[in-house]
Amino acid sequence: MEFDVKGYSRHDCKLHVYDWLADVPGNEEDCDLVEVQFKNTRKGYYRNSNGLHLEKGDIVAVEATPGHDIGTVTLTGRLVPLQMRKTMGRKEPEIKRVYRKARPVDMEKYEEAKSREHDTMIRSRQIAASLNLDMKIGDVEYQGDCNKAIFYYIADARVDFRQLIKVLADAFKVRIEMKQIGARQEAGRIGGIGPCGRELCCAAWMSNFVSVSTSAARHQDLSLNPLKLAGQCAKLKCCLNYEVDCYVEAGRRIPPKDVTLETIDSTYYFFKADILAGLVTYSTDKTVAANLVTIPTRRAAEVIAMNKRGAKPDRLDDGDASSDDKPRSSDLLEQESVTRFDNRRRDAKKRKAKKPKKQQPAAQAAAPAAEGNRPQRPRREAQPSQQGDAAQPAGGGQGQGNRQRRNNNRPRRKPEGEAARQPSGDGAAATE
Repeated sequence: MEFDVKGYSRHDCKLHVYDWLADVPGNEEDCDLVEVQFKNTRKGYYRNSNGLHLEKGDIVAVEATPGHDIGTVTLTGRLVPLQMRKTMGRKEPEIKRVYRKARPVDMEKYEEAKSREHDTMIRSRQIAASLNLDMKIGDVEYQGDCNKAIFYYIADARVDFRQLIKVLADAFKVRIEMKQIGARQEAGRIGGIGPCGRELCCAAWMSNFVSVSTSAARHQDLSLNPLKLAGQCAKLKCCLNYEVDCYVEAGRRIPPKDVTLETIDSTYYFFKADILAGLVTYSTDKTVAANLVTIPTRRAAEVIAMNKRGAKPDRLDDGDASSDDKPRSSDLLEQESVTRFDNRRRDAKKRKAKKPKKQQPAAQAAAPAAEGNRPQRPRREAQPSQQGDAAQPAGGGQGQGNRQRRNNNRPRRKPEGEAARQPSGDGAAATE
């Protein structure tokens, strides 16, 4: 069964938006605006004045200054004006037109333009270094018709690149446009995989960058290690702002760090706290972890209230005796352990190996003892030997010897009722 989900755009496009109005009848006819995405994170909004039937994923030729550009349609319908208001604010930009759907000739020229971008970026960096400009050219984007090139650069201070534009125009024979971006925008354009194992947020869905401060790390009780808190852009990670509100709300229940808890035996000082779990650990020493006691925030508030009244509890953790909370396992995959079947097999083998070790030696020792008490029957081949070997036919002794060896190799059963099978003394003497 195949499902046609119109709300999703192409997965190879960054910053795609789920169109929750896609299944509404007449959605595309009510608005003639479309959202077109170009290289990396650059997007634009254009008017479908020619009445083309455009869907998500269509490659179109749009109006540019000068010439035309090639992009991919990522959003259509009533949601486009809402996205324009979200990304551009109250200002009303100049909306250009969609010319047509891309033709094979347009795609050939577009591929030719894209193949020149890397070499152009390397050479432009050399030119900027030769002019002693304190800037870094991070990316180059050619227009679809090869008439213009956009140079994205990063600089800490203001740069006078008028001379650079003249040199680049003479070198590449195209119209030059310089656009300054920040470190976060550069990381979004380049892309990559974060320490969480997923695609960078700035390259996947983030369009507006909010400033991140070290206070967000302090609220979440994270170590202020620049190597762990910084992302690929060398700035603080944007994901530090995701859960800071939850930590601030939960941190209001944590008692202040400078408050000490008094008991009859000793004085306890704040050592550490698990903010989301609501647990506080106290120590009897200010600097060293000594006699650590972990109690809930509710119990800590009770002890603080008792100390304010001038009373002292016998123990710090007396409040935990009446609680019905079971200890939580630190292993999140305890119920879904990968080796849970291996442990059962290992235990079964241990139980099986223990039983023979204790019972087998006694049984083996009893069997030889029983067979040793059993009297041996006289052998038939002994009678011809008393009469002489000449009376025995040729080959007869060899056959009897083979039978004797076969009888000796046969396993003997454990005798049952030895007294019933034992011959009397007279019968044994008669046989001899």
